[in-house]
Amino acid sequence: MRSALSIIPVAVALLSAACTAGDGPDEGDQGGTDAAAGSEALSALAERYWEWHLETSPRSATSLGDRRYDDRLADITPAGRERRYEAIEGFLAELRGIERDALVGQDLITYLALEEELQDDLDRRVCRLAEWRVDHRSGPQVSLLNIADIQRVETPADGEKMVKRWHAMGPYVDAYIENLRLGLADGLVSNRLSVEYAIEQLRMQLEKPDAEWPLAEPAAAIREGWSDEEHEEFGTALLAAIGESVRPAFERLLGFFEQELLPAGRTGDQVGMVGLAGGEECYRILRHSYTTLGLTAEEIHEIGLQENARIRAEMTTLGEPVFGTSDVSEIQRRLRTDPALHFSTAEEVKAKAEEATARAQAAIPDWFGRLPETPIVVEEIPEYEAPFTTIAYYRRPAADGTRPGTYFINTYAPETRPRYDAEVLAYHEGIPGHHLQLAIAQELTEIPEFRKYQGTTAFVEGWALYTERLADEMGLYTDDRDRLGVLSFDAWRASRLVVDTGIHAFGWTREQAIEYMLENTLLAENNVENEVDRYISWPGQALAYKLGQREILRLRDQAKEVLGPDFEVKAFHDRVLENGAVSLAVLATVIEEWLAEEAAGS
Repeated sequence: MRSALSIIPVAVALLSAACTAGDGPDEGDQGGTDAAAGSEALSALAERYWEWHLETSPRSATSLGDRRYDDRLADITPAGRERRYEAIEGFLAELRGIERDALVGQDLITYLALEEELQDDLDRRVCRLAEWRVDHRSGPQVSLLNIADIQRVETPADGEKMVKRWHAMGPYVDAYIENLRLGLADGLVSNRLSVEYAIEQLRMQLEKPDAEWPLAEPAAAIREGWSDEEHEEFGTALLAAIGESVRPAFERLLGFFEQELLPAGRTGDQVGMVGLAGGEECYRILRHSYTTLGLTAEEIHEIGLQENARIRAEMTTLGEPVFGTSDVSEIQRRLRTDPALHFSTAEEVKAKAEEATARAQAAIPDWFGRLPETPIVVEEIPEYEAPFTTIAYYRRPAADGTRPGTYFINTYAPETRPRYDAEVLAYHEGIPGHHLQLAIAQELTEIPEFRKYQGTTAFVEGWALYTERLADEMGLYTDDRDRLGVLSFDAWRASRLVVDTGIHAFGWTREQAIEYMLENTLLAENNVENEVDRYISWPGQALAYKLGQREILRLRDQAKEVLGPDFEVKAFHDRVLENGAVSLAVLATVIEEWLAEEAAGS
């Protein structure tokens, strides 16, 4: 793989410039004056951009603990989306009016990060995702229900905000429907399977009485300082909002899906971006958006094939001590069919996740200088979501400290959940993976707010994948069966490069993608099917993991080569994590300039 720097060059030094900038300019130094003025303008722009982001993405604000917009949802109407793009164009024009060459250190990283974020949003405009994408993992039939988990209600005024937001869900869903109708009129439509899943989710939810919806759960909590009358009024109002706004909207959405969208849904070799007008260009944009690299679909596909060949050789070696065979198909059969290698109960699944997380928590001080202050907890994925989603995910902490980082584990059908990948999954989603990186990022004090919470998918997911093998260096895996889980997960991410490009660039069917992943990973069949369905509905995102991991590993190898016996893994990890989730090009520049500085000082 080519270096990220050879693909997206960063022409200006970051760290070396930062080292000299602290001395301050000489009196009358125009360069110093320009740098100070640019720094001040950039700081003000970054702050205004973040405030705008929170106001126009109120669910994100709520998730972070900012409660100012708890009474509203985003404006996803065509007019609202157009206003959003106009604002982004304005921010980008203002940013490019700042003299980039005068910026140094963190200011330059901030400039590059904000430019990447804004331009990425504008580039995605041509994809018209809001007008055709149906997602059974994060569509409104799931995401709206999840708000109850993140929105706090402590006072009657908070309760009023929640009721108002619940009432806003009806118009929000109607806007979602109208967006999809716009796309449908132009021949832009989701794949059929995602619509089928969303229909099943809606039916399951609509079968339940209002009082059993997740949106009703906040009414049951007992709150100090509230009178009985206030409790009763809040509960009544919340249920009324569900019955008057949310349920009818979900019924309208179900009818739209069944009667209008499902018959037109894409199938067969058209399930990917190849089945959409303009799909090739959109897929190019999404590939860059998630990876920050300029690789073609053909290049990425080939990297995946090469990675799988390498990992398969490791499987044959490890299979001998575990099962007495080096035949990968036999290893796969044993892992997938032996009941002893799978869980029996949901309680077992969660307990294993908690145990692995606790061991990792105890080990990280030896491997990281900077540690997160925010704790992590393990929770089960909600039942309305579990049958249709992936094996696990992580939800970042609230910025105000009111909610810890949360590792959500899928305990649905526990007999299908392998024991051998439970540890690697915990290390990826929690510690030293997502929780360590994301919690540290939002606890940084020397960077602007948007860099704490936004960033490059290839960095975030590449880091989490990097830590899966790091966990073995840390002595966290129990035995060789757990190490087979590591190889399975690595092959899973390598297979994503092959399957995602296969589906979206080369016209693979769902069945082809499933067959490839069953042949090249150790994942259980139900996990493979859920994953392939995820790639179909979320083009390009799955490419970020393996490409990000490879770049971090390349930089670590480079650091070992340059520093020799002076290489310290703690220092390397701290350098990687100290700037938030930057692009791979910026990460490479940061590490390479740190190495140059270290070499010069030795």
